[in-house]
Amino acid sequence: MIYIYSFLFAGAVSLIGQLILDNTKLTPGHITSMFVILGSALDIFNIYDLIVAHVGAGALVPITSFGHLLIHGGLVRASEVGYIGLAMGVFDLTASGITSAIFFAFIFSLFFRPKD
Repeated sequence: MIYIYSFLFAGAVSLIGQLILDNTKLTPGHITSMFVILGSALDIFNIYDLIVAHVGAGALVPITSFGHLLIHGGLVRASEVGYIGLAMGVFDLTASGITSAIFFAFIFSLFFRPKD
């Protein structure tokens, strides 16, 4: 059953993003930023952790998870070190994803050329 919940959650996030894209003048960058902020806000109030507990990995796939991981790492490190931990822990959980995105973008740019 958790597979169905995961599929439905990730599909709902994608559906909401597509509806916003189709019915407003917002760009994909605006929508992505909104979802990152939404994931961050849900994590501040511990709602996103409840969603992950009920939905499973389907909640860790959409872009809302990136905001969740940014804030979650910062809050965990802040509880250990203090307020300076907010800045230290922000990239603890997201460093591998950011690094691999930069690496693969570089590799793909070597093989593909943009069209005019």
